[in-house]
Amino acid sequence: MSEQKSGNKKPNILFIIADDHRSDSIGVYGNPHVRTPNLDRLAAEGVLFQSVYTMGGQTAALCVPCRASLLTGANAFRSTVSNKEVTLAETEDRSLWELNPALAILPEVLRQEGYRTFGTGKWHNGKAAFARSFSDGANIFFGGMGDHVGLPVHGYDLDGIYPQEAAQMSSVFSSELFAETASDFIQSYESDEPFFLYVAFTAPHDPRTPPPGYSELYSPEGLPLPGNFMTEHPFDNGELQVRDEQLAVTPRQPEEIRRHLADYYSMITHMDEQIGRILHTLEASGRADDTIVVYTADHGLALGQHGLLGKQNLYEHSVHIPLVMRGPGLPQAAGIEALGCQIDIFPTLCDLTGISCPQTAEGRSLAPLLLGQAAAVRENVFAAYKSLQRMVRDDRWKLIRYYRSGGGGSERTQLFDLQADPWEVSDLSGESAHEPHLRRLEAQLLQWQRNVGDPLLIETAH
Repeated sequence: MSEQKSGNKKPNILFIIADDHRSDSIGVYGNPHVRTPNLDRLAAEGVLFQSVYTMGGQTAALCVPCRASLLTGANAFRSTVSNKEVTLAETEDRSLWELNPALAILPEVLRQEGYRTFGTGKWHNGKAAFARSFSDGANIFFGGMGDHVGLPVHGYDLDGIYPQEAAQMSSVFSSELFAETASDFIQSYESDEPFFLYVAFTAPHDPRTPPPGYSELYSPEGLPLPGNFMTEHPFDNGELQVRDEQLAVTPRQPEEIRRHLADYYSMITHMDEQIGRILHTLEASGRADDTIVVYTADHGLALGQHGLLGKQNLYEHSVHIPLVMRGPGLPQAAGIEALGCQIDIFPTLCDLTGISCPQTAEGRSLAPLLLGQAAAVRENVFAAYKSLQRMVRDDRWKLIRYYRSGGGGSERTQLFDLQADPWEVSDLSGESAHEPHLRRLEAQLLQWQRNVGDPLLIETAH
C-alpha cells in the first residue's frame, strides 16, 4: 500500500450502476420516504451531483443506449449502431442496436493503461464489447431484464464468446449475487496494479419482487403520491402503449401506484444494503482511501408521475439521474448544482486518473467542478427519445418537443420553469411572456440536433 500512498499508483475505481434508479428516490436527494443510508453516507463522504442527465436513445429499451453513452462518452446517436438497416419508426426492438464498435470504451481504455478490469452484473451492450473491456469477471448477465432469482449468468470466458448454453441459473437474489461477487474480488485482490471494478445491478428494475423481509418495509398506504401524479398523461406523447406503460391499469389508480412505489423503494433499500456490503469490504481491505467510488444509474422511471409508468419520456423523473463520487483528492459533503451529462463521466474519470481521454469520447470532464476550478462546464443538456421526443434544459428552463404525437405528424411543445415548477405540471409554452425562453431553447435544440447528426432532422426533411 505504500506505493499507493506515494502517489505513484493510479487510484482504483469502484463503479456501481443501478437499473431504473431515478435521482429522487435516494434519501440524500431529498426524499424522506426511502431508506438509503449507505448511498447517503457515500454522498456525505464525497460529492453529490444534483443536475446530471441521461441523453436517451433510439430504442424503448433505454438501458442499451444510456449505458452505451456512459461507457463510450458519445452522444445517443453515435454510441449505438444498428446491425441492420432500420427506420426510426422500427427501433422498438433492442436487438437491432449494439454498442458502436468504432468507439473506445471506458474500461477498455483503463485496461490499456494498466488497470485490472473486472465486471459483474448486467451488461446489455454486447459480448464483444465486454470482451474488449474486461480482463476478468464473474456472474455476468448478458440481457436486459429477468427474474432476480434465476438469472442466466456467465463466468469469465477467456475467448470472449459466452455461448448461451454456458450460462448458469443463479440461485441468489441478483443484488446479493453481484455484491458478493464484488466483495470477493476486493478481498482476494493482491495485484500491485490498480483495479476497475464494474458492478451493474439489475435492481430496482421490474419485476419488483423484493426478497422476504424487505417487501414489508414500506406500507403503500403510508406513501404519498408524487406532486405530479396524474391518472392519465394529458396528451398522446407517441409512446403510451409501450411495454412499460402496460404494467399498471389506465387510468392510473392511486392505490396501485402506491403499491408500485412501495415495491420500488423496497428494492432500492435492499440494493442499498448490498452497496453497503461492498463499501464495508473495500474499507476492511485498506483500499478505500485509494479508490474512487462512483454511483449512478442508467436512467430514471415515472411510476405514476405525469400519468406514466416507464422511462420512455423526457420528464425529470426519467432523464435526471443520480451521480455520487467519493475518492482521494475529492471534496467531502459537497453538492454540485452545475449541469452535467451522463457522457461526462468517462472524461471525468480519465482526468481523475491522469489518463488521456480518447477523441471518440465527446463528453466534458466534470473534474473542474469537483476541484473547484469552474462553476459550470455546460450551458445546456439535451436528450432524445426515438423519433418522438427531444429535450433541452438550461439552469432554469426546460423545453420538450413532441413529434407525431397523436399521429398525423402533429407536433407539441412544452416549456417548464423548473425553478418555480420542479414537478413540471405548468406548461408555459402558450404564454407570450415566456416566448423569448421558448425561442431561445428551440434554437439551441435545433443547433444541437445539427451538431450531433440527429437522424430525425434527416427523416423529417424527407
